[in-house]
Amino acid sequence: MKALIAMSGGVDSSVSALLIKQRGFDCVGCTMKLYENEDAAVSREKTCCSLDDVADARSVANRLGIPYYVFNFTDDFRAKVIDKFIHCYECGLTPNPCIDCNRYMKFDKLYERAKVLGCDYIVTGHYARIEKIGEQFYLKKAADLTKDQSYVLYHLTAEQLAHTLFPLGELKKTQVREIAREHGFVNADKHESQDICFVPNGDYAQVIEHHTGKNYPVGNFVDKDGKVLGQHRGIIHYTIGQRKGLAISADRRLYVCAINPTNNTVCLGDKTDLLQPTLEAGEFHWINGVPQKQKFHCCVKVRYNQKEQPATVEVLADDRVKITFDQPQGAVTPGQSAVLYDGDIVLGGGVICI
Repeated sequence: MKALIAMSGGVDSSVSALLIKQRGFDCVGCTMKLYENEDAAVSREKTCCSLDDVADARSVANRLGIPYYVFNFTDDFRAKVIDKFIHCYECGLTPNPCIDCNRYMKFDKLYERAKVLGCDYIVTGHYARIEKIGEQFYLKKAADLTKDQSYVLYHLTAEQLAHTLFPLGELKKTQVREIAREHGFVNADKHESQDICFVPNGDYAQVIEHHTGKNYPVGNFVDKDGKVLGQHRGIIHYTIGQRKGLAISADRRLYVCAINPTNNTVCLGDKTDLLQPTLEAGEFHWINGVPQKQKFHCCVKVRYNQKEQPATVEVLADDRVKITFDQPQGAVTPGQSAVLYDGDIVLGGGVICI
């Protein structure tokens, strides 16, 4: 059996390659080149972190004795991920580009390349599990819940799950690093970035302004009754639930509760104003088809780092659901994703609309 391993240059994908090779697979390593220096607002003269990552991935591939390629997906990444990211912020939404990257790059473009190379499986360093029960494949949470990445993988189809391997699903991060050290990998203790790859300094607005060449107009901070509280710097600087960086004087803590791009206003309120009893999610993807019931109870996660919460799900259409939480939830953010769980199993997910 032949496997194409997505090697980012980090320790997780490197150990994944090792484990799959040890299982007897004919392995091919690859790195996806997703953006240029300019896309990340980094000057061409500087060494972009992605170039260092390629060097690290190639070093591990050479150590393992497997072929290694770099695939240039910059045009696709710009169209499918960066442009969508910018459009969402301009519309007052808060996107999750990691979900789009997994959907369109790792499990779309990379699958196409795997077929060309005659590979039977795609391998990544995600912390998640795939289990076959009967004739059906299921996406499950990682054994190490502190590293679980199933939230960003809800777009996987049953067919893709049948041809995907997650070797780290049963491991802890400390175990992964120890394996890397034992095998002399150059990236065994490499720092794990928490930033979006094309926003290396964490300044989303700077990257958006760099790409569009626009100056986003200032507007009014308002309360829920429409009273003007001050001026904001442009709606691309804000997201629902944000408290820091508002630069406004008040006798209490204020939070971003709503963003209105039509009126160019940002609504501020108390923490209790963030509580939402329900939401609707569109573009909904069911991993194993439409659920049997039109209304059912499960758990829902509405942000990557949030613990899933019990809720009732009503299926409005094949691609749209209404979710009613057992207890109102704070900072439910349009543009983020709502992902449904039945215990450890991911049922599917969609983009939060309201």
